[in-house]
Amino acid sequence: MPYQCSKCKREITKKEHDYSMKNFNSALCRTHQENNDSTSQTKGLSKRESSYKEGMIKGRIAETLIEELFLSLDYNVFRYGMENTVPGIMELLKGVRSDVATNIRRMPDYVIQHRRTKEVFFIEIKFRASEEFKKSDLPKDYPYENCYFIIVSKKHIKCITYAELIEGKEVTPTSKNYLGSRKEFDLDKDVIIDFCDFAVKFFSEV
Repeated sequence: MPYQCSKCKREITKKEHDYSMKNFNSALCRTHQENNDSTSQTKGLSKRESSYKEGMIKGRIAETLIEELFLSLDYNVFRYGMENTVPGIMELLKGVRSDVATNIRRMPDYVIQHRRTKEVFFIEIKFRASEEFKKSDLPKDYPYENCYFIIVSKKHIKCITYAELIEGKEVTPTSKNYLGSRKEFDLDKDVIIDFCDFAVKFFSEV
């Protein structure tokens, strides 16, 4: 049985049909695929904008998750990145290339302080569905050499330092660099397990 466009009833190939069903959830000829794509981008977000917004939302969920985790573990937590102190600045800097803009983008997300020991740490939080983070993921000439990178995935919360990344160590699905194993933070592993369960709940469909 030949395939046909659901709008103009023109006959289409199997390849056109399969592509259209995958991208538009409807059988469309090439003309109506182009019209549909252009209308959706006019009315809503482009694919690139949609992907950017989705990534930003995932990142903010991961940041909130880790913020609440440290608050639960007797830490003071301070938002440090410029996007937190000057709302909207990251949107203004989109596409801007300068040393100042670059340094602002590189600022860690949080400063945390243990209420008992008074120790202070820079932390940068990343959501990675792949559960991977390595040296090549660092921005060029990253200035915060004492920063800890907390990687949130669908199953685990892991942590690696700038120094460890420079040494060639990585966060991978099989690596054992769990946040609960960092002696510097003196964390309760049971609390971290609870927050890992939250991560599974929030990101299970990602």
